[in-house]
Amino acid sequence: MIKIKQSNDEKHGAFVASIDGNKAGLMTYTWAGEERFIIDHTEVEAAYNGKGVGKEMLIKAVEFARKNNKKIIPLCPFAKATFQKNADLQDVLT
Repeated sequence: MIKIKQSNDEKHGAFVASIDGNKAGLMTYTWAGEERFIIDHTEVEAAYNGKGVGKEMLIKAVEFARKNNKKIIPLCPFAKATFQKNADLQDVLT
């Protein structure tokens, strides 16, 4: 099972994924004002490629945005492509 923890401060944040206690992935973001954040990087450890880790982190970012009434700017190529493939996530895009 994929567990995702979020860290956040005034300028930056991250979603860190782990599987069985091992780091599986990282998605970082930067705040662009108070209403938006930019997903700028996504990485998945090689051992967990193809297991949905990146998408799970993106879903957590979308849930965070919805809950807090924020918008997402996906500069990271992975995040941008995943948004394009999943219309159900696009409501949080600016």
